[in-house]
Amino acid sequence: MGFLNMAIPSRIENVIIGAGIHGLSTAWQLAKKYIELDIPVDGKIAILDKTGLAAGASGIACGVIRNNYFQPAMRKLMAHSVEIWESDPRALHYHPVGYMQVSCESMRADIQKIHHEQQLIDYESVLVEGEKNSEKYMKEIFDDWQAKGITSVLHEKRGGYSNQTKTIFSLAKIIEGLGVTIYGETEVLGFISENNSTAVKSVETNRGSIECDRVVIGAGPWIRDLWSMLELPQKINIKNPKESIFHEENMWRYWQLEEGVLKVNPEVLRTNKGAIPPVMHVDTDATLYSDIDGSKITDEIWGIYYKPDPHFGGVQGGASPYKVETPVDDVAVDPYGPSSTEFISSKKFANMWVSALAHCHKRFEGTMSSYNKEPSGGIGCFTPDSFPIFDHFRENVSIIADSNHGWKMIGVGHLMVEEILGNKQSLLDPFRFNRFEQGNLHPVSNSPYPWS
Repeated sequence: MGFLNMAIPSRIENVIIGAGIHGLSTAWQLAKKYIELDIPVDGKIAILDKTGLAAGASGIACGVIRNNYFQPAMRKLMAHSVEIWESDPRALHYHPVGYMQVSCESMRADIQKIHHEQQLIDYESVLVEGEKNSEKYMKEIFDDWQAKGITSVLHEKRGGYSNQTKTIFSLAKIIEGLGVTIYGETEVLGFISENNSTAVKSVETNRGSIECDRVVIGAGPWIRDLWSMLELPQKINIKNPKESIFHEENMWRYWQLEEGVLKVNPEVLRTNKGAIPPVMHVDTDATLYSDIDGSKITDEIWGIYYKPDPHFGGVQGGASPYKVETPVDDVAVDPYGPSSTEFISSKKFANMWVSALAHCHKRFEGTMSSYNKEPSGGIGCFTPDSFPIFDHFRENVSIIADSNHGWKMIGVGHLMVEEILGNKQSLLDPFRFNRFEQGNLHPVSNSPYPWS
């Protein structure tokens, strides 16, 4: 499944690039639409991937599904995606345990706003405010909760996480059953247009040329190189909406995503009632000290997320990413290849993340020796404002550039298919490419994360 070595046809009506969450969800919806319209699917929809299923970002994604965004457009889009995750939890290997944002005072106003606007779109969540009330609420869930300076808790009752590779292989099986073909080991080398048209006439690959009518790109961190092949701008002008002036920025930038696994029995992180807890996210300005030697790690705002996950074999999570200022060419081209290891999570991250777990829960004190030393995380390709671009280019090319928000956004492929079929989707409007030159940027929160 997903690794077909047979010759690729010289013509495929719809070529989808990337066998991750976006490529598969797009193919899923397009195949369903063809079937509804009584159009044969076989030979008309195919996915190309330079390696294979779950070989990139989707293969190592932490799998978190949340609505916890300061940006209204992101919340609305995520509410749509959560509905898709909820539509078939078994097939999608989705665990609807909820999501909890635990925050310090500097983020309280942001959290209030998020909660208020979640209520406006009927997304169920509970807001607890005040240091004493927050501590009481948390100790009712975890009796060993010990984080200080927490003044708000936003508990989303929906959301949760999914087991990423199981989800990918399950989706692949579903779409292949609908008639979609997945070609692995197929690298895109370029795009050909003819007769003074900007439309892509054919996709050039290491396995031959494929004539097509439509191209959809959902290639995660490889978007920069495909963007360049399409001769789209490498630098863009961004309008400051307050001052009506422009500044130039690179179209793409890279951040190192830091994640890890504490190799303990996942049952260690159960609630007082023995249940699987919500996915946890803590942002705080409390000074963080090392659980190894008591030295100060940081007195600036920091954040972590974590969850018990048998799929990873322990408690899995991460922390704020850091910029990769000068990535080597191989990393930029292949963010999950061998040369990316120099940017992979270090001992510094392990000390910070496990110490942060111990800061929050007494049960994690003295557990540093259980940290998994295998590489984790990867390189993420971000837009100038760290939010996605979902738009159409070159007459017949649709691009899902997720800016590392990808896994949870299973619904984006569905919406893009509707637009390909001529039905404009208002949920995608805030993510058009022209927002930069128009100054229609997403609001920025006080979170230490670039995408919250």
